[in-house]
Amino acid sequence: MSTINLDHLFKPKSVAVIGASNRPHSVGQVMMRNLLAGGFKGPIMPVNPHSQSIGGVLAYPDVNSLPVTPELAVICVPPQAVVPTMECLADKGCLAAIVLTAGLGAEPFDETRSIKQAMLDIAASRKMRLLGPNCLGLMVPGIGLNASFSHQSIENGKIAFVSQSGALCTAVLDWAAARGIGFSHFISLGECDDVDFGDVIDYLGSDPQTRAIMLYIESIHERRSFISAARAASRNKPILCIKSGRFAEGAAAAASHTGALAGADDVFDAAIKRAGVLRVYTVSEMFSAAETLSRMRPFRGDKLGIVTNGGGIGVLAVDALIERHGHLAQLSDDTISALDDVLPSTWSHANPVDIIGDAPGERYAKTIECVLKDSNIDSLLVMHAPTAITDPVEVAQGVIDVIKTSKKNILTNWVGEATVAEARNMFYAAGIPTYRTPENAVAAFQHMVNYRKLQDLLMETPPSMPRDFTPQIDKARQIIHAAIHAGRDMLTEPEAKAVLECYGIPTVKTLAATSVEDAVKTADDIGYPVALKILSDDISHKSDIGGVALNLDSSDEVKNAATKMLRTVKKAFPTARVRGFTVQEMVKRSGARELIVGMTTDPIFGPVILFGHGGVEVEVVRDRAMALPPLNMKLARELVEGTRIYNLLKGYRDVPAVNLEDLYMTLVKLSQLVVHLGEVLELDMNPLLADKDGVIALDARIKVTPKVISDDKRLAIHPYPRHLKKELVLDDGTTYLLRPIKPEDEPAHYEFMSKLTPEDIHFRFFGSVRELPHSEMARQTQLDYDRDMAFLAIVPDGPEQGQIHGMVQVVIDPNNEHAEYAVMVRSDIKGRGLGRVLMEQMIEFCRRKGTETFIGQVLPNNRRMLTLCEKLGFSRKYLADEEVFEVTLPLQRDPQ
Repeated sequence: MSTINLDHLFKPKSVAVIGASNRPHSVGQVMMRNLLAGGFKGPIMPVNPHSQSIGGVLAYPDVNSLPVTPELAVICVPPQAVVPTMECLADKGCLAAIVLTAGLGAEPFDETRSIKQAMLDIAASRKMRLLGPNCLGLMVPGIGLNASFSHQSIENGKIAFVSQSGALCTAVLDWAAARGIGFSHFISLGECDDVDFGDVIDYLGSDPQTRAIMLYIESIHERRSFISAARAASRNKPILCIKSGRFAEGAAAAASHTGALAGADDVFDAAIKRAGVLRVYTVSEMFSAAETLSRMRPFRGDKLGIVTNGGGIGVLAVDALIERHGHLAQLSDDTISALDDVLPSTWSHANPVDIIGDAPGERYAKTIECVLKDSNIDSLLVMHAPTAITDPVEVAQGVIDVIKTSKKNILTNWVGEATVAEARNMFYAAGIPTYRTPENAVAAFQHMVNYRKLQDLLMETPPSMPRDFTPQIDKARQIIHAAIHAGRDMLTEPEAKAVLECYGIPTVKTLAATSVEDAVKTADDIGYPVALKILSDDISHKSDIGGVALNLDSSDEVKNAATKMLRTVKKAFPTARVRGFTVQEMVKRSGARELIVGMTTDPIFGPVILFGHGGVEVEVVRDRAMALPPLNMKLARELVEGTRIYNLLKGYRDVPAVNLEDLYMTLVKLSQLVVHLGEVLELDMNPLLADKDGVIALDARIKVTPKVISDDKRLAIHPYPRHLKKELVLDDGTTYLLRPIKPEDEPAHYEFMSKLTPEDIHFRFFGSVRELPHSEMARQTQLDYDRDMAFLAIVPDGPEQGQIHGMVQVVIDPNNEHAEYAVMVRSDIKGRGLGRVLMEQMIEFCRRKGTETFIGQVLPNNRRMLTLCEKLGFSRKYLADEEVFEVTLPLQRDPQ
């Protein structure tokens, strides 16, 4: 939904408990006990018609008797009382509630609605936010709020924990309490009927008290809001998740190999990777990763150095690193020489740097000083095993003293328990990540590496398309609709290939034949050798039942193969409706790789694209990777690199590399097909042959549906809004192409910025900016079109073709209440009216989107912008503290 009124849920000034009780061990009694013990400063108002006081606090007989409107209501009443309670709370003006009651969906309220739906209808009509139902509640230690029936209180901290499972919440509370870990928020979502992951992530992403967000996910209800919120928040702070149900069975009745291969967990991995979320697999790993990432210094490389006083634990660390596909740094000659001067001659002379078991703190310090100067080492793991002749505390202090000024990430591993407990506490106090085992320490390092990769993925500028192509969308849709109108949900092979060709994907020539004689004639026309396949709407995997014959060299061979094929298919699949055959020319490309490229529709995240090792053994090998559309060339490359077969595609010995650019382009074309054609449910190109000359699809199948869902709801990530492209003509006749910005526009955006005067840059950024860093430029060019928008005015032709002359952008809050704008026009072309036209275009876009208010901040000496805002109908207010004018334009005025 949004973050509307979530402050009432997470920062209430008063709380009412409806169903509060004095009965021992009841939910209402535990809830009141926890609220009173938490130290909440506002009024806590129990509601119970049968008790004068609850826990020593004056009780009220009903909601209407409450002396003030509660900002937050906790509902722990029987199911039949939930709706009347909600009605009273809504009438009183309450804007947030926690519903602990379970089983509301199974209880009828009236002839058409369950109790749950009636409750949700009331909440929606008043914009009241609901947490739950069937949840544990929530805790916000920073304000002393324990609105839960948990058995365990928590300390204040910088980590937020959000879970769909109440049982896991209680387990995590125990785990964290034993380790002294605190939380900024501890939230049990329950059934997520209103407040969902997307809402909470949006809220916590901008919460200054939260340094990292941890999620326990069973299922995602709102895919678009989840991914949008996570992509926005993960740019500011780490988000980690555990996902249950990793090994759920896939769709056994899938019509394509892609459908059979695309397990729910693989799709989830692809989705969270696109959102910048780091996945972990255990509770301890999650907390360890959160602690590491929240203390992480700027992270550049992935090569680890190791300093240890024990060879054995150093080897264990290296084993764990290699097992996780990490990189062990190689010491430079200068570093080895420097270490020779400070270490005993028996040191390891390599990484791991084994400084011998008797190493005191001073030897550790000198070693670390040398190693940190080595440019080959990006991060350092310092390890210590207790011995009878060393003091773990003294060694720890030596390490702490020497790394205070280091800009590299330092991790520590003091193995053991009681002997090294004090040393570990010293590292905790100094803000240095420390771990109990070598494996945990290496896992933490790899979390940093993987998190950095996810951030780079969010910020990396994709390469431009190597060549433009215009798909034949209408022709492809006509082919699909003809099949649908004929009552079929599977295209024939020739139809499927014709759709692919509409998107510029090469396919082998394939023709349909209705009989054995027709197959022979068709083969004669194509030329030998040919491949013959059975044509039936009921048979998806033809080779499994003898429905494929290859390398047929004559008419007799085609006739014999077709006759035999009909007998074999009838015996193996007697109910199949056979329409004839397909005949296609044999493609012989020595050394070509058989790949599979396809898409399927996941019930949660919608369309997903698959790439991997293809051929008849595809489901046995199961070497595949997945990604959410839309794709660009960079994302296509990432998808291919996520498979084992990628190493073969790069070439080896005398086998040349395949044309990877052509392969990436094919994936991008498929992505566009998926975005454009909502009728397509599943698609296979298997095998797709790839070699140095390019790719060609030998076989293709497409499953379709007449029930087309709009792009906005079908895709988990909003595709590029190509429909917003238009021609823009100024009063003086100057013509521009107006279109939404793309990630690939970053180089042109840099050039545009270079044409702005220092004054214009000051007006835009409220300061002197020489050059925007890549991270900031990525934020301006890589937009979530669900929330943000930027229009470019581009020169369509002439000497400056492709150059940007103007730009207007807005950042829209998750509630779609405010769109904050910024507009820039190249300094040397001002005065033509481009700025005004850009503003008008963006205002109209936001108005159609339903945004309530268009706002901006303007410096007092930016007279040109203030005048333009006045002409466009903005009101303005001077903000003395910030020394700017805030300009505001209502967009949804009632018609006069």
